[in-house]
Amino acid sequence: MLSLYFVPLGFIISGTVHNVAILFALFLLSGLGMAGVGMGIMHDALHGSYSKNRRVNKFMGYAMNLIGANANVWKIQHNVLHHTYTNIEEADDDINAPFFLRFSPHAKWNKLHRFQHFYVWIFYGLSTISWVISKDFIRINRFRKLGFFKRKGEFNLEIVKICCWKLLYYSFALVLPLIMVPVAPWIVLLGFLAMHFITGLSITIIFQTAHIMPSTEFPLPDENGNMSDEWLAHQLATTTNYSPKSKLFSWLIGGLNYQVEHHLLPNICHVHYKKLSKIVADTAKEFNLPYHCKRTFVGAVLDHIKMLRSLGRLELAQVSTNENKVM
Repeated sequence: MLSLYFVPLGFIISGTVHNVAILFALFLLSGLGMAGVGMGIMHDALHGSYSKNRRVNKFMGYAMNLIGANANVWKIQHNVLHHTYTNIEEADDDINAPFFLRFSPHAKWNKLHRFQHFYVWIFYGLSTISWVISKDFIRINRFRKLGFFKRKGEFNLEIVKICCWKLLYYSFALVLPLIMVPVAPWIVLLGFLAMHFITGLSITIIFQTAHIMPSTEFPLPDENGNMSDEWLAHQLATTTNYSPKSKLFSWLIGGLNYQVEHHLLPNICHVHYKKLSKIVADTAKEFNLPYHCKRTFVGAVLDHIKMLRSLGRLELAQVSTNENKVM
């Protein structure tokens, strides 16, 4: 995956590419590699499960910074907020969407949401370009208000680190191609955006189809802030697997088709999820707990589309509002 990401960029930076079609093909290949780095390397490393050695995990976690995002910000957003508060409105950052998207039945509804299952794919594709430009800065500022980065000077130092890593990323991913490729700058810029579009679309679909599904729950805390289920049962109720029999697909996406096992055991490397899945499924059945799994990835995506369409309907929004009032 690192080769798939860096080798096409290396050809682009070499200045030997003159053909626009080949240039775009290389950017798209690099985008697939970028997605692979995010799902198969960085994800395990920042969970501490790539290796038993902490230094190796920290080193491989820097792959996140090399694809334009920030490892420390992501660990808070994903490891802390998403994994602790999965599918809980306002607590899980993965379902905290801008006003034109609605990922939870408890979120405020507006008329645009009726069409979100058509236009959401554009914003999925734009997710990583937004990430490398502004999202890290927006999130780190919000996380500071939530109580993270408390030590003196820690927040300012982290901002400096984010800026330095982004300068490095933009240098080899955009600036050098603009200098070295003998085509119009706007073509190179379009190629760079295409690279991010394929990355954003790939990563977002993989993650969103694991949680925003008709079968998953979106529980809310009671008036005292307590949840009805304990944490393990909560993860089973809010997470879905898909395409469990495809070894190639599982390898390509870093084992993230076994999201149930990952959410229950995030400190275990994804290479073990397939064998663990039978144990988890049998145990869930034994204790009469849900174990959601779609046979194919296509089936999971279709169900995700159905869920987005349902979340965009006014009737569902009204039911959710009434439930909130009762609670």
